[in-house]
Formats: sequence, C-alpha cells, structure tokens
Amino acid sequence: MGTVAKYARLVKFSHTVFAMPFALIGYVYALRSTGAPFEWRLLVAMVAAMVFARNAAMGFNRWADRRFDAENPRTAAREIPTGAVKPQAALWFVAANALLFVASAAIISLLAGGERHYLTLILSPVALFVILGYSYTKRFTSWSHMVLGMALAIAPVGAYIAVADAVAYAPIILAALVMTWVAGFDIIYSLQDADHDRTHGLHSIPARFPGWKGLTISAALHLVTVYAVAMFGLYTSRGTLYWVGAGIFVALLVLQHCLVSPTRLRNVGVAFGTVNGLASLVFAAFAIADLLV
Repeated sequence: MGTVAKYARLVKFSHTVFAMPFALIGYVYALRSTGAPFEWRLLVAMVAAMVFARNAAMGFNRWADRRFDAENPRTAAREIPTGAVKPQAALWFVAANALLFVASAAIISLLAGGERHYLTLILSPVALFVILGYSYTKRFTSWSHMVLGMALAIAPVGAYIAVADAVAYAPIILAALVMTWVAGFDIIYSLQDADHDRTHGLHSIPARFPGWKGLTISAALHLVTVYAVAMFGLYTSRGTLYWVGAGIFVALLVLQHCLVSPTRLRNVGVAFGTVNGLASLVFAAFAIADLLV
C-alpha cells in the first residue's frame, strides 16, 4: 500500500477529477446521440485508458521537471527530489502506463466493433505525444497553459470516439470548454511560481505578465469557457438540469477569481483544487442527468 500511495502522490491522482467528469459527459452524449447500447466493459476500458494516460503524463512531467522541482521551495518535497521515487523508476512507471493506455485503446476498438472501429487505437499515439510533450513547453513558450488544457481536452473527444468511432461538433465544443477552463485555472496556479520561473528561464503567463495582467488573461480564457458551456447546451438542445449545472459551474469560475489576487496567494490551493474539482463534478452530474432524462 505504501508503494501505491507513493505513486498516487507522484501523479496527484486526486486531480483526475478535472478531466474524468468531462470524459463521462462525452461518453453519455455519444450513447444518446448515436443510439449505441450501453456496454459496461467499454466504459471500464475508457476509464482505464484515461487513468493510464494521465498517470503517464504526470509521471513524465515529474521526471522532466525534477531539477526545477528540486530548486523550487514549493515543490522540493515532491517524490523525485526527495528520493522517495527514483528517476529511473518514474520512467518505468511512465512507460508501463503509456503501454497500458495503448492496450486500453486497442481493447476499446475490439469491444466497439473490431477492425471496423479503429480510430481510438490509431489516435492513441497522437494523444500520448500531446500529453507527454506538454512537460517541455515551459522551456520555450509562455502559453504552455494552453497545451496543458489541450492535453485534458482530449478526454471528452476520446470518450465520444470510443463509442462512435468518429468526431462530432458537440464533443469539440466540450474540448474547447475544457481547454480554456484548464488553461485559465493553471495560470492562477502558476502565480505561486512566477518569480522562480523568471529566475530559472521557465516560461508562463504569470512570469511574462505579472500581477493583474496574468489574472486578466485567465479571466478572458474563462469567458471563452462560459461561451463554450452555453454553446454546448444550445447546440445539443439541453434541458433545465443542464442549465442549472451550467449556472453553478459559472458561479464557481467567478468564485475562484474572487479568491485570488496578486497580493493574496494563500487561497490558490483552494481555488485550484477544491473549487475546480467541485465545478467539474457538479457540472458533469447535472449534464449527465439531463442527457439521461
């Protein structure tokens, strides 16, 4: 159990709550829009693929950033800098989860129709490239937050493809929602490391646009998120339950911006983890209930 807990801390397993609910929305929407029957093995394989992909991405991020983490007082106690997880062991963990992700994609293809249903498997290396490649983007671009958002935005599209073996407009709207939402709150989270990033040659929005400038960019991204929430509801003709969930989600977006300012960073953890985790869970619960009703 100690080893499991150690690797769960390495990849911040609790943060799975950010993307997983949106994958479930994409999955249920695919069932309802295509008329496909519910298949519990397909759902299990889809959830497993998401978990393996995220484990690979976070494990690789911790390995790639191990030197920067060791030099940053906020992150120096992470598992690799402290020696709780050796760098080589972390790479083996990443490799195992990447292989299990591709295997899960192959299982999805088989469960959903054999050789006629292969898009999930074909796109799995592309997904790995995006989610692993994110770890190096802070070396050369301040917009790495958008790449992180793109990595998590794969979730609802991938879930839809797992059922439909095709791409549709509605899950792309969900992807835009997730991408701008994640990028916006990652900018808030990065406020903590702005000085460290500038000192060590790393790029981020708070490092390039200090103080309120960075928070304004975060707010602008979240305005796009709100637009995507509305567009998904209108495009798919959602009912009352969806709009109630959407209203709560938007209110929680506003709340996190009220909790943090350039001179008040003590609430960043609450805004990043608690508020956004609650936002994704509540929105997904209402959206899925609306789809099922």
